[in-house]
Amino acid sequence: MIKAVIFDMDGTLIDTEKYYREFWPKALAEFGYHMTDEQVLSIRSLGRPFAPARFKEWYGEDFDYYKVRDRRKELMNEHLSKVGISLKPGAVEILEILSERKIASAVATASDMIRTEKYLDEVGIKRYFTKLISAVMVKEGKPSPDIYLYACEQLGFRPDECIAVEDSPNGIIAAHRAGCKVIMVPDQTGPDEEVEPYLYACVDSLDKIADYLE
Repeated sequence: MIKAVIFDMDGTLIDTEKYYREFWPKALAEFGYHMTDEQVLSIRSLGRPFAPARFKEWYGEDFDYYKVRDRRKELMNEHLSKVGISLKPGAVEILEILSERKIASAVATASDMIRTEKYLDEVGIKRYFTKLISAVMVKEGKPSPDIYLYACEQLGFRPDECIAVEDSPNGIIAAHRAGCKVIMVPDQTGPDEEVEPYLYACVDSLDKIADYLE
């Protein structure tokens, strides 16, 4: 029986992944680098130490990942301060269902805790979660399993008692390696042959997860 559902945040609960897709290339362009759409998609949910290493593979050992990332954050924050953020379809519905059924819910995100709490407060769903887990709390980010193993530990359940909800390959791989049942809710891309074997299910909106809770 499912005891908990652990959600990724960006692109899964809130509709922000599209902005990473827009502002990573813009930030890089300001420093004289070109980033393809394929490259942007490949770094979704990619955590440390993997993200800095990936950029150095692409742009050389002298590439200042943190300087460019800070500029991406500035550009993205400026934009979000104007347009705001929105929930993904079915988010409130599934969180209400989990609450009614006394099934724990948590967030496991690559974002830092300040940003995580800010965004969840902004969209009005922070109160639903038993635990908020940031990748900064563990040794390695996604696609390592650390964040999901830690989330399960904090919730007090075995990974096979938990559903992990993800939208990106790096997150799916992390949850699968941890031993969770992985449900994909596609955002920027759908399931491909790399991640399909790892999926417990794939649904088109968050509320459809309710069909897999028994």
